[in-house]
Amino acid sequence: SENLGIMKLSTFLVIPSLLAVFALSSCTATGGRSRDESKILQGKMSFYSIRTNGGRHTASGERLNNGANTAAHKTLPMGTMVKVTNLINGRSEVVRINDRGPYIKGRIIDVTVGVAKKLDFINAGVVPVEVEILD
Repeated sequence: SENLGIMKLSTFLVIPSLLAVFALSSCTATGGRSRDESKILQGKMSFYSIRTNGGRHTASGERLNNGANTAAHKTLPMGTMVKVTNLINGRSEVVRINDRGPYIKGRIIDVTVGVAKKLDFINAGVVPVEVEILD
């Protein structure tokens, strides 16, 4: 009967501990919240600058700023905030969509040269990217 009491006590302590471990293991690197996979895009990322766009305004009407955390996407609404992650080195930045493009097959986003420097892909020019649409 003493062993039965110890088994009940250990079961009482072990099960909640296991549940906590399983709950924590389901957390992601997104601060404990799970990601909505329908908001994740993958493809290639490139960058552009005032020099490459000829100093023209962006599709939103803003003048392109090389240092701004902004980007071009073909279809996302203007003002959409996205997290772009360079899949080569894991570096991420949050950017705002304010332009249209890129129009080269396989590329899904163009970021400013300033963002490209932060994500460390100036020399590569084009890298695989994950784009997470933020709420």
